[in-house]
Order: sequence, then structure tokens, then C-alpha cells
Amino acid sequence: MIHRKLEGSIAESLKNSPRIVILYGPRQVGKTTLMRKIIPELGYKTLEINADQIKYRDVLSSRDLDQLRGLVTNYELLFIDEAQNVPDIGMNLKILHDHIPNLKIAVTGSSALELANLTKESLTGRTRTFKLYPISVEELATQWNTFQINSKLEELMLFGSYPEVIKLENRKEKIELLEEICSSYLYKDVLQLSGIRHSSKIHKLLSLLALQCGSLVSIQEIGKSLGLSHDTVNSYIDLLEKGFILYRLSGYSRNLRKEVNKMNKIYFYDNGIRNALTHSFNPLELRQDTGSLWENFLISERIKSKEYNRIHGQHYFWRSYSGAELDYVEESDGQLSGFEIKWRKTKARPIASWLQSYENSSFKLINRENFLEFIT
Repeated sequence: MIHRKLEGSIAESLKNSPRIVILYGPRQVGKTTLMRKIIPELGYKTLEINADQIKYRDVLSSRDLDQLRGLVTNYELLFIDEAQNVPDIGMNLKILHDHIPNLKIAVTGSSALELANLTKESLTGRTRTFKLYPISVEELATQWNTFQINSKLEELMLFGSYPEVIKLENRKEKIELLEEICSSYLYKDVLQLSGIRHSSKIHKLLSLLALQCGSLVSIQEIGKSLGLSHDTVNSYIDLLEKGFILYRLSGYSRNLRKEVNKMNKIYFYDNGIRNALTHSFNPLELRQDTGSLWENFLISERIKSKEYNRIHGQHYFWRSYSGAELDYVEESDGQLSGFEIKWRKTKARPIASWLQSYENSSFKLINRENFLEFIT
């Protein structure tokens, strides 16, 4: 069992806060496993409900206090797994929270789409939310030393860090599992909850975005190749982002005439998913996209680390029209930090135009010698 970074924070919140705990994240990253580890250790008499079961779904969507009270009587903690499957879950959680104040409540959701929409208005000020991602290097570092992490680096870059994928030793089995996740789980919630009928369009869009990972993405060109409008492509990407499959970095700019700011870069939360979408698991030495994989891996790990440690800030890339570029930029607490990411152990001088434009900013090269400092 790999220790998950959120374990202590979730346990502390359930013990000491009256707020409802909501755990979001993509399918297959271990949300249910994590909650089943935490809850027994708390010692509360717990009712665990899988929201796929109709008998529970009817009660939990009833808005009837007597039915809801009858369901949870004699229990100290209510745990609802896959809560996004319950219609009107937000209002019913509000009723439970407001009328049975001693009841502790924890819910998981495979997608932010519906659960976030249903709970946003009715549960304002009543929740504490956590996001669980594929296993982070920071979490692996609780069991692996620096030598082991470095020896597994290529494996992580090729196959990612979904829990079940990490457990497998066989290369063929890893690939088969990642392909199954892509075909059976990856965008299931997006299709179910958004009303999109043509799954082929989503899959083709994901494949195109995977091929352009780390590059500037032209929504107009993608729309033309898929036969979709600019607005439709944007809305699909927004849904995929809310489903924790990918995320966008926008261009950082305070000088609109000199800096790129109207196009985004797309990254995937997991390298294995990205490679499964492009059907490419070749060794790094045989690839043309090793730099892009390295960039995707490090930026995603950095975002996981900051999220788990509750370090707030904004994430960007930076590029000038003259061609100067930084792979990753953070703005946090008024501090602006720029990072150049290199796979090869090269040296890099600070970009003069960056430091001239942003005098109080910092610059750092991230490579294989110091990457652990960056992502842990």
C-alpha cells in the first residue's frame, strides 16, 4: 500500500471539521481504496453506500428528511462512493448536513462535472474538497529512495502512475491495462454527464491533443480536422479538463504586443494515458518526443505536489513573438518564477528578455540532476 499524500488531511478533516468531505478524481486512481483505508482507522460506525445501487439512489435523491434520517439512524459516518450518480445529490447532502449535524459525511466522485455542478450552490461553505490524481513521485518517495526513483524514471514516463499500472511488472500487461482504461473508463463520465453522443469525436480529439502535447494548440485547425466548430472544440476540452484527463496552460503576458497569450498548451495528468492515446510505448532512446514526455511528466508532478500541499498559485508557459520561451511559469504570493525543462543534462543561461520584462522574477533550469527538488 503506497501512502497517499491526502490521507492525513482527509482524516483530520473528518475528525475535526463539521464540513462534508468531497474527494474528486478520475476513475481508477484509488479514491475508494483511500477512503476504505482512512475510515476504519477513525473508529466511527460507518454506513458505506455505492451510489450505483438503485435502492440507495432513490433515498439519497428524495429530498425527504424522514427517508434520509431513516437511512443513517445509528450511524456516525456516511460514506457515499460514486456520488455523482445520485440525482440532486447536492440538495440532499445539504439536508443531511443541516438537520443531522452530528453525522459526518464523506463522498467520492469520479468526475467534477456533475458533482461539482450539483453541489456548488446548495453546499456553499459546507464542504472541504480534495483532488486525487494518479500516484505522484512525492508519494512514491515515501517507499522508494532516490536511486529507485531514477531507475524507474523511464517506466514512469512511458507507462504513467495509475495504481494498478504501477503494480504490474509485465510491459505487455501495463499496455493492455492502459488501453482498457482509455477505452472503458477515461471519458465515460464526460460522455454520460455532458450529453455528447458521438464518442468517436472525443477519442479523435484526445488523440490529436496527445500528439500535440506540450505544443501550442490551434483550436481552429483541430476543429477543421474534426469537422467541429471552434466553440465545440473548446467546450469538449473544457469537459475533458473537468474530468481530470488533461489540463491547459495559458501564456503568461503583461505585454500583449510582444508575448503569446491567445493560444494554450495541453498536458495530460498521466504520461501512460497520453502514450496509450498515441499508441506509442517505444523506449525513450527510440523516440522523437522524449522532451515532450519529460515536460509533461514534470509539470504534472509539480501541479500534483502543489495541490496536495495546498500551495496556491497560477500556472503558465511564456513565449515572446521573437522566439524566447520558458516551459513553465508560476505566479504565487506575488512571486513570479520561470523554469526551463531539459531532458539532457545541459546548462542554460537565464533568458535575457524574460528577466528584462520581469525584473523581480526568478529563473531555474530543471533537468535529470535536480528534478526531484522541483516535483517534491
